[in-house]
Formats: sequence, C-alpha cells, structure tokens
Amino acid sequence: MPWNPDVYNQFKEKRYEPFYDLISHIQAKPGMSIIDLGCGTGELTKAIADKFPGSNVLGVDTSAEMLAKAPQQHNISFAQRSVEDQLQLADKWDAIVANASLQWVNDHAALFPKIISKLLPDGQLAVQMPSQQENLLNQILYELVHEQPYYDALHGAIRHSPVLTLDEYTHLLYSNGAKETVVYQKVYPIIAQSIETLYDFISGSALVPYMEKLEEPVKSAFTADFKERIARHFTTSPMVYSFKRVILVAGF
Repeated sequence: MPWNPDVYNQFKEKRYEPFYDLISHIQAKPGMSIIDLGCGTGELTKAIADKFPGSNVLGVDTSAEMLAKAPQQHNISFAQRSVEDQLQLADKWDAIVANASLQWVNDHAALFPKIISKLLPDGQLAVQMPSQQENLLNQILYELVHEQPYYDALHGAIRHSPVLTLDEYTHLLYSNGAKETVVYQKVYPIIAQSIETLYDFISGSALVPYMEKLEEPVKSAFTADFKERIARHFTTSPMVYSFKRVILVAGF
C-alpha cells in the first residue's frame, strides 16, 4: 500500500494532537526500551525518544516511503516490518506505543493479548486509534465502497474496521493482566472551509488502499461521488467534522 507522506502530513498538526495526549499518560522510568508500532515517518518516534531521555526507541512500519523520511538520532532505530511480523519476534519492551496504526490490523480480540505478551514486567501499553465506525467520513466511505460499480471493482479489498468499543477494550486489558488503565474517547474537531479539505484529510489515510485498487475511469468517478456525499452531509461553512479518537493506556 503506497503511503504518501506529503499527503498524510498536510494535516499532521491535527493528527499529532491525540499522539501527545496519548504519551502524556506514559509514566517515565529510567532507561526504558520502547517500540513504536506503525511509526510512519518517524517524526513522532523522535518525540517519544525526546520525551523520555535515556530511552532507546525502535520504530517499525511497513512503508518504505514513510521510513525514507525517518530522522537520525543516537537512541532511535527503524525497521521495515509489519506489526504482525514484529510480534513474531522474541523481543520484549518496557513500553509499546501504537499511534494510529492498529486500526490497520485485524482481530483486536486476538491482537491485543499478543501485543501485551511482548511487554516486560511492569510494562506499559499506549494505543491511539480513530473511532472508525463512529466517524462520519469513514461511514460515508464504507457506504460508498459497497455500491456499484465500486463494490465489484474493489474485488474483496473492502476493509471492515477492527476497532472495538471502549467496554471491549477495557475488558481485554484487564483480562490480560492490566493493573490500571486509562480508556477514553476524545473529539478532535476539524474546522474546514471546503469539501476539498475534508476529502484531502481522509485521502491521506483510510482512502489509500481503495485508491490504489481502483483504475480509471472508475477512480475519478469514485472521487467525485465521495466528494458529493461529503457535500450532502456538510451543508454550512465553516464545516465542523467531529473526528473521534480512542485512547487506551494500561500498566501491567
């Protein structure tokens, strides 16, 4: 899946707000080993390393395009691999951070216990994800890909969000040994002056696998239909998009 860091980073300040909320809940400890699952360009991996001096941080991501932007720093390293491949390794960590990445990995009921098993004693897990099933742009996208001609053109590439409810995550964390948790949803509003802005926001993330799969002229028709659907829902200016995020932090 070819991620474009330039498109993704158009909204990086808005995307980074929940990240800073997330890591504010991590307790600093001396000499922590930390892994950043789905690190993207590595800019936020550096922010983790800088927030916790004396730590050593590994960022992993599947995208060579993203990792090409990764910063160089003595206590940071990067590897091109998937979350699933990383979990096959024996490595364990004092803190595992997954910022806006686990929504791309299926079956969270099975995934979270695997991730938790990679924590060292007294380890910490910090996860942030979009509330895909509650966010309007994701709902519009899910509706559109199930309509013709897009449904046939996508040939089984349609993704079903694996993101669970807050109740389900709370149960998962405690049933896998959490001693304390912070679990909540927060709205990060996007104030847009045009339909194009909202389209551009989702085009850097949830739209990526679909736009890769579609070919012309279907791709252009899909884009036009998506923008028309956005316009149906956002009829006043400025447009207020209530972008919801799930934040999960647990100590074990």
